[in-house]
Order: sequence, then structure tokens, then C-alpha cells
Amino acid sequence: MAACRTLWEYAEYTDRVRRYAKELPIAEAVERAITECIREGILKEFLRKNRAEAKRMSIYEYDQEKHLRQVKLLDNLYGLLAKSGRTDDILRATKEPEYRDKLLQEFLGR
Repeated sequence: MAACRTLWEYAEYTDRVRRYAKELPIAEAVERAITECIREGILKEFLRKNRAEAKRMSIYEYDQEKHLRQVKLLDNLYGLLAKSGRTDDILRATKEPEYRDKLLQEFLGR
């Protein structure tokens, strides 16, 4: 039962970080989630004792998640461009972020 409670608390904490990161810079989102969770008894002792480390790891994990989503998105884009025979666009997109964004909008609506 204790393990289930801890998993629930961790899930609650990470959900808060993700929600707040939609509105705030990631460091502020993590800080807000930590403060709220401590106040509400969610991972309270762990976050009190390990606040700085929890903050560093949460920021790193969030950035890593975001990076992996971006890599997957670009893989999809480059696959679609390759199927369309637009290899010159692939090369240009790797060098020009604005052009890459234009292609993402064109092909994936992003």
C-alpha cells in the first residue's frame, strides 16, 4: 500500500510540473510544484530533504522529455519529406530553423 501511495504522489508531482510548465518557465513550474506538494503532504519529507536535487532532476527530465518529442516530430517530418523526394528541403531544414518551422507547419500543422 505504501508503494502505491508513493507512486500516486510522484505521479501527482510530475503532473503538476507538466501543467505549470505550460504557463511558466520550467524552473518556476518545478519550484511551484515542489512548494505546493510539500504544503499538501505530497512527497513531503523527500522534497524537504532533497529539494535542490529534486529540482535539478525534474528540470533535466522535463527537458529530456521535450527533446525526445521534438526529435520524434523531426523524424516524422524528414520521413515525409524523403517520401516526397524533397531531400534538398531536408538539408535546408537542418541548417535553417525558420525554414524547418515552415515545413513543420506545412506537413504536420505545427
